[in-house]
Amino acid sequence: MSQRKWVRRCLGWVARGLAAVVLLVVAVLLVFRFANPPTTAFMLAHQWQPGSQSLRHQWVPLAQMSPWLPRAVMASEDQRFASHWGLDTEAIATALREYRRGEGLRGASTITQQTVKNLFLWEGRSLARKALEAGLAVAVELLWPKRRIMEVYLNVAEFGPGIYGVEAASRAHFGIGAGAVGPTQAARLAAVLPSPKRLDAGNPSPYVWQRVAWIRQQMQYVAPLP
Repeated sequence: MSQRKWVRRCLGWVARGLAAVVLLVVAVLLVFRFANPPTTAFMLAHQWQPGSQSLRHQWVPLAQMSPWLPRAVMASEDQRFASHWGLDTEAIATALREYRRGEGLRGASTITQQTVKNLFLWEGRSLARKALEAGLAVAVELLWPKRRIMEVYLNVAEFGPGIYGVEAASRAHFGIGAGAVGPTQAARLAAVLPSPKRLDAGNPSPYVWQRVAWIRQQMQYVAPLP
């Protein structure tokens, strides 16, 4: 076999492999549009850690959650969630410029990106993971309505060591279900999302209370879910 034919055959195998991966991803995303994910990459990673706290998680439909919860997380994490297509391009461009200057790769993630990261990816700030996160976020925006994205996010986000989803978080921190959460309690949960292993919604530090006050102020400007 000539070298040119060998290269062409290898490229064909690669193309078919990539197509199979894309089709698998699309199939999984279509299933999760309607079926609730049984677990996530972050939950599995937590369970695999030696000596980790027991995992607390209980799924609750968006319609049974307090309306303050999606409003609070949008105010805190992604105020343009209702209108963007999965990526905040301006924030990503700024983060990439900082990365090229050697300042490290910071967040700039939308709620959609955080959803796919929790579901499928791993912790860390590598460029490869951010690229996968961005691609999956665009696919999710194409295949899921906004309300489904928010529902999944609120059910899989980590709100404390071993505490995943707003139902488990509301019961752990406030002793109530997610449907009974008030605006300040919702802001307290949203305030710990950047660092749920370090920040505590049940016993807020002065820093968390500052974030709560800012989130409460921003909640009045957030557009409702479509």
